[in-house]
Amino acid sequence: MVSIAGIILSLLLLMYLAYRDVSVLVLAPMCALLAVSFDGNLPLLATYTQIFMTSVGQFISAYFPLFLLGAIFGKLMEDSGAAAKIADVIIRAVGMKQTVMAIVLSCAILTYGGVSLFVVVFAVFPLARSLFQKADIPRRLIPAAIALGSFTFTMTAMPGTVQIQNQIPMQFFRTNSFAAPGLGLIGSLIMFGLGMLWLNSQAAKSRRNGEGFGPKLVSDEASAETLTSNNDRPLPSTWSAFAPIICVIVLNFIFSQFVIPTWNTAYLAEEQFGKTELPRVLGTWSTILSLVAALLVTIALHFRSVEQLKASLAIGAKSSLLPVFNTASEYGYGNTIKSLAGFVVVQKYVTGIAPGNPLISEAIAVNSLAAMTGSASGGLSIALKTLGETYYQRGVEAGINPELLHRVASMACGGLDSLPHNGAVITLLLICGVTHRQGYKDIGVVSILCPLVSTITVLTLGTLFGSF
Repeated sequence: MVSIAGIILSLLLLMYLAYRDVSVLVLAPMCALLAVSFDGNLPLLATYTQIFMTSVGQFISAYFPLFLLGAIFGKLMEDSGAAAKIADVIIRAVGMKQTVMAIVLSCAILTYGGVSLFVVVFAVFPLARSLFQKADIPRRLIPAAIALGSFTFTMTAMPGTVQIQNQIPMQFFRTNSFAAPGLGLIGSLIMFGLGMLWLNSQAAKSRRNGEGFGPKLVSDEASAETLTSNNDRPLPSTWSAFAPIICVIVLNFIFSQFVIPTWNTAYLAEEQFGKTELPRVLGTWSTILSLVAALLVTIALHFRSVEQLKASLAIGAKSSLLPVFNTASEYGYGNTIKSLAGFVVVQKYVTGIAPGNPLISEAIAVNSLAAMTGSASGGLSIALKTLGETYYQRGVEAGINPELLHRVASMACGGLDSLPHNGAVITLLLICGVTHRQGYKDIGVVSILCPLVSTITVLTLGTLFGSF
């Protein structure tokens, strides 16, 4: 009980102080070690160096290329004028009144196309800032708009999405990424519809209250200087502005589906390559290759000045450092908590709820573990590695289609994972220049409440009518 109390206390403290804008680089190890001290079974110093810091290093080694390339890609798109051109095209197509929807759909297209969530944030923010500034919509709504398009329906519910949250259940339930397509589409429409209703209502409320985009930040001034220096040349053409983004989506699909799977990667089983297998690195490799290609396309189409290119590369690379370390620290916190005795007790409890209906038990277990670890994929992996086979057998005995188990598990991980301590949420707010106080309420509505309503609806429909 003492260990469980320590976990709960550390989690509440982490969420509260993160919401109060205390640096997660300081918070994550302190809160993790607080829980360890309550547990009393692990040495503090060894836990910090061998579990927490090792996990931080693992995350950085696995994902730093995506953060780095994503940040540089977003900066080059901004400095080249491509982001401003895309903003202009979208505004002309949907109208200034549909600015929020334009950003949500932009994120959804990229995410569904297989682009990493973190890369989408880096790439779309310059576009979002330009559109919101033109429409005079508060900056504080940008994170929620990006979250709705990236962290919700295209991450967990859309049939065929290649995001990891939709890939993990496949190995446990013998399914594919298109599991329960009808229910997935219904869940997606609920998340998108409710999220848009909320964001549009908040934008309308801000107009009535006379709240505009808000004051410029230092990063905005730097971007303004770049744009001013480019005022002597027109914005790029539409095709050249969209070409890099199309390149990312198309090449990511081609590399992941047709090119990389044909390679002889038997060497991955060797010690020096981490004793892994291709499916575990396929997504990362395809994203890296597609981003490198997109960067080369962007440079070839838009940059003629070597000095300007060097400056953009330097600023983009620098901007990736704090987000990756913030998220890695959250990952270290989650892995430290996972090592405690109290976590095993909590895990067994939440996975044993409603044994007569594996759908309910599965949804509660995945959501609870995602909340504790601050990670959708983390909570999903832990729950299914522990009881995935049990859920599968219970489902077969109860006549439940494994595709329904897949869809519920995938959607459930995208709810309580987005609490204030979530690494992606912290990164999103940091990149957008918005504090938790300013932007988290709207993020919480679109990425917690809307997915929860959607998951409950799909679970209910699946229980009544089965998988479709």
